[in-house]
Amino acid sequence: MNLILRVQIAEQEVAAAQNRLPATVQAVARDVPVCYESRPQAALIADGMEADLLGLFIGHEHGAEHSGALPLPPQILLFLDNIWDLAEADESNYRDEVRLTYLHELGHYLGWNEEEIAQRGLD
Repeated sequence: MNLILRVQIAEQEVAAAQNRLPATVQAVARDVPVCYESRPQAALIADGMEADLLGLFIGHEHGAEHSGALPLPPQILLFLDNIWDLAEADESNYRDEVRLTYLHELGHYLGWNEEEIAQRGLD
């Protein structure tokens, strides 16, 4: 499956995941952009990120005051080639992993730490 099709499927899964969220969270979830990339860029890896990273939330958490001269806007990055590899090139598994990775990173946007994310089954 090529990257264009994987992006289309990922967009569908993210939209479906957002639609299943409680109404109070849906608007917040739709406010944070989701960017679809093939794999983490070299700069992220040089900063210590793993090459097989599935997703990443960057920017300030929802409701938090941002600081610094040039704050990054909040955004969720999904690394689709890595998710595809983890799913072992199975479309059903890929859909599940996209949804889970998106919800995991959304949890970070909502201010949840790794333990809170795991408690919600999003690890």
